[in-house]
Amino acid sequence: MLEGRVIEAVKALYRVDLGGRILNCRLRGSLRKRFEYEGTAERAGRVARAVAREKMEIIALGDRVIIEESDSNEGIILEVLPRQSQFSRLGFRGQTRTMVCNLDQAVIAFSVAEPRLDPWKLDRFVIASELQGLSTLICVNKCDLIADPAILNCLADFRHAGYPVVMTSAILGTGLEELKRYLAGKLSVITGPSGVGKSSLLNAIEPNLNLHTAATGSITHQGRHTTTSGRLIPLECGGWVADTPGLRRFDLLESDAGEIAQAFVEFRPFLGTCRFHNCGHSSEPGCEVQAAVEAGLISRRRLESMLQLIVEAAQRN
Repeated sequence: MLEGRVIEAVKALYRVDLGGRILNCRLRGSLRKRFEYEGTAERAGRVARAVAREKMEIIALGDRVIIEESDSNEGIILEVLPRQSQFSRLGFRGQTRTMVCNLDQAVIAFSVAEPRLDPWKLDRFVIASELQGLSTLICVNKCDLIADPAILNCLADFRHAGYPVVMTSAILGTGLEELKRYLAGKLSVITGPSGVGKSSLLNAIEPNLNLHTAATGSITHQGRHTTTSGRLIPLECGGWVADTPGLRRFDLLESDAGEIAQAFVEFRPFLGTCRFHNCGHSSEPGCEVQAAVEAGLISRRRLESMLQLIVEAAQRN
């Protein structure tokens, strides 16, 4: 029995890293099914029926698995070990899709231009990371391009909230050494909108990767999807990074108003101190969050973003 990490999945075949040795593996047949038993929870009887699982529910990038190696230099995945963390999004038909698990941090990549940095969308990615219990690093790429100073000023909101921000240029090499220091020895996911240069950054950090890249659209100025499937990439500086398809929309998973408010980390000292226990932090009297905004302790834009996400959550639920 061997323990390894899933680094790539292609159809029914999984590539598993066994501490430097890569083995192609397939799932044990019983893992593809969910068994329902007769009898009570305390005393299960015989199997009543076996229901096929959705493929995405079984294994994701980063999963730790127990395998048995066969004589044909392949392996059979016998068990998927419990996950310590995961990064998920809504897939087709509203199903939750786990993109990568057992992460140490999420690296959220945006660009100063082409496509232009959108602080409201950046909020959405950061809050999604917080809701899933991940450490967050903000990477702002394409610093060789001319950026709107007002847009760059919004980064002060995220620094004030305690998020590290790394300014990079894959073309000029700016900030790459700093980014490597954050990546070294960790399992990270690099995520963000399409076209911000995630693959270009990875090519600059690991020149032998030769990941496919493409320019942003000349009419929409939106990114084009160049990464179509995920995989874990080993880094020379140590650690792994997950290269995942870019996301133009990032849905917050099932979450209520209280969870979203708590995910705005700089608001936490003021939450629960308002005059009314069910304060909506919009126009209620005695709202300590509003008072903190008026005193300049927290950002008005971030408060508006929080209220918008709470409305979206209420409509979704």
